[in-house]
This record gives sequence, C-alpha cells and structure tokens, in this order.
Amino acid sequence: MRSTTASARSSSQPMSVEVLGRIDYMQAWQHQRTLATARADGVGPDTLLLLEHPAVYTAGRRTAPEDRPVDGTPVIDVDRGGKITWHGPGQLVGYPIVKLAEPVDVVSYVRRIEEALITVCTDLGLTCGRVEGRSGVWLPAASVDGRRVPERKVAAIGVRVQRGVTLHGFALNCNAALNGFDNIVPCGIHDAGVTTLSRELGRDVTVGEVTPAVTEAVMAALDGSLPVTFKDIERTTRDDIERTTRDDIERTTRDDIERVTHDSAPQAPEFTTTRFG
Repeated sequence: MRSTTASARSSSQPMSVEVLGRIDYMQAWQHQRTLATARADGVGPDTLLLLEHPAVYTAGRRTAPEDRPVDGTPVIDVDRGGKITWHGPGQLVGYPIVKLAEPVDVVSYVRRIEEALITVCTDLGLTCGRVEGRSGVWLPAASVDGRRVPERKVAAIGVRVQRGVTLHGFALNCNAALNGFDNIVPCGIHDAGVTTLSRELGRDVTVGEVTPAVTEAVMAALDGSLPVTFKDIERTTRDDIERTTRDDIERTTRDDIERVTHDSAPQAPEFTTTRFG
C-alpha cells in the first residue's frame, strides 16, 4: 500500500469543491462523467462534489437479485463496485473526482476516504472505525437493555477508477430516514445494521453541519496530512462475529472497487425496474 503520508493525488494544485445541494442522481452522474473525462484528459482540476440526492436506489455491479427491492421500486444500475444501496435526503454524498498518483493504489484511496469519515464521526463523539473485510465506517455491536444491537454502518463507500481517475465515492448518514433501507439488503450485508449520526448522538445532525468538516478531512486524507491509522472497531465474542478470511478481504476489495483499463469508456447507468414474486 502506498504511504498515506504522501499525496494520493497526481496534482499538487488545490482541489475544487462544489457544494451542489439536493440534485437528481442522473444529473449528478452526468456531471461526474464530464469532470472525470476532463481530468483524465488533463484539462480539469481534481474536484470534490458534495450533495444530497432525492430518494433513489443504486445498484453496483455485484448486486444479487435477492438484494433488490421486492416491491418493484425502480433501481438505477451503475458502474461502481459494491452492491445495492439507498440515497436520500439527510445523507451527505461525496464524489471525489481525482487523478490518482502513480502507481495507482485503489485500496489505499478507499482507506483514506474511510479515515476522513472516521475522523469526522469521532470528532462528533462517536466510537467508530473499520470492520475487517468490509468497507465503510462502522459502530461496534452493543448491548442495549439486554438486547444485542449489531454492528451498524454509518457511512458507505463504493468507487470506480477509470483512466486513473476516481468516480462515485461515499455516503454519510446524517439525519436521513432509514426506512429506505428496509426494502433492500444494504451493500449485500445480512448480519449488520445501518444507522445515522443523529440516531447515535441523540440530536439532530444535519448535512449542512458536517459538510465543512467532511470537506476538510477528505482533502487532508487525500493530500497525506491525515494519514491512515489502525482504527478497526473492537468486535465482541465469537458468537457475535464471523471471522473473516483473507479470501473475504480480497472479495470485499473486488466488491467495493471497480478497476477499468485505460482505453475503456464510461458507461451510462441503465434505469431498470425489478420485480420479484
């Protein structure tokens, strides 16, 4: 893995930041593609897009049929790694469009994004970190009133790298209504939950509140001034966890990252409706 005290970016020029508010997923996806093409061609800057989406499901390339909504809810199939997830109001979505330094190290890039989000959540007062073999930011399992609460994901990550440029990115649940996750298996993970900053902190945490901190942390992580550290969450007993093998770790890397060769062209998402039963 590339040293995370060095910049992950090929450019030393400042990143551009665009705070877009609430924007349709397809509109944002087209904007990503335009920026990524320009960056790969050497005529545009590294850019961080920060936004919210109206409620929508997006499915990565490894989404299984049984992970999809069972009620016929439309799903947008996209070319990122990972599986199905939900985006909606109250969730801060970030799309870093960055030309990575050579040699391209996509796993290191994902770890940097995790580090940035872990830092923001920790500064807000959460105990959180990584789970071995799974991307994103997690809270440890806990016992509440004698009831076991499983590990919960507060931030998800799914990326694509094409011509050395990153697309897609992360989603941090701030004060989102989580009922959108009820009809799917989020990220294809059956044995864990999803949560929000607001639920865990017991107060309303808005997208607007965390956007400045997320911006600063992501830029610091990519430039190397916020190095990746060991922040795996403490897991409980053998009954509470499933031990992860090296094959699991490698499979997760394939799930969450889609590498594309230099001469591949970006593919537009397809809008599909899936029904079961």
